[in-house]
Amino acid sequence: MGLDSAGWVIVALCALMVGISKTGIPGFGILFVPLMAMVIPARQSTGAVLGILILADVFAVSYYHRSALWRHIARLIPATLVGIVAGYFVMKVISDEQLKPIIGVIIVAMLAVNWWRNRKGEDNGIPASLWFAAVLGFLAGLTSMMANAAGPVMIVYLLAMRLPKVEFVGTSAWFFFIVNWLKMPFSLHLGLINMESIKLGFYMLPFIITGAVLGIVALRKMPQRVFEVTIQVLALAAAIKLLF
Repeated sequence: MGLDSAGWVIVALCALMVGISKTGIPGFGILFVPLMAMVIPARQSTGAVLGILILADVFAVSYYHRSALWRHIARLIPATLVGIVAGYFVMKVISDEQLKPIIGVIIVAMLAVNWWRNRKGEDNGIPASLWFAAVLGFLAGLTSMMANAAGPVMIVYLLAMRLPKVEFVGTSAWFFFIVNWLKMPFSLHLGLINMESIKLGFYMLPFIITGAVLGIVALRKMPQRVFEVTIQVLALAAAIKLLF
């Protein structure tokens, strides 16, 4: 990919962040999307990131193989697949730059609703509604296909479900493991995945593994409330970045 020394350092840092986000702090990986785009052209970076994500997914689901709550994944996947297909076609007519502010506004709005619910201590039944899972599942598929940026969307959904931190991370890990493989044929057809991106992922394995271990340690030591506040702050930071 013609990376210079600084480029390799940034890619390695991104791989480390991906590992941490997959096993410890969902949302931490949002930082790697803009960083990768700094050293690799935006469209090409989408495929490069996908290769790293899939390898990190393997470690995450291996460690959290008993922690996923499959009823939530089952509710999300049908609409997510529709979102992936939509993202595939949208990539032919709209740019990442046009989509980003729209996603940013949606994420900020959903975080605000979640904050209001928690402050009021009310359960108005919205998270249990099928339309809620359908809307967020579709957005997750769309944003994941277009920019590998579905993390904040999944954070909002799982926060609304009020999951304990281990089940939160386990469910997220399995959801994205499935989603990233569903994206593979579409990414191949768009030319986003090639031998260069596959090799880059394997080059980054030591950093992915290191990040995964750091994520597991961080999650063990982090209290539930600190975990929830941290991922909400990261999701809000991602939304602001998308807006501006």
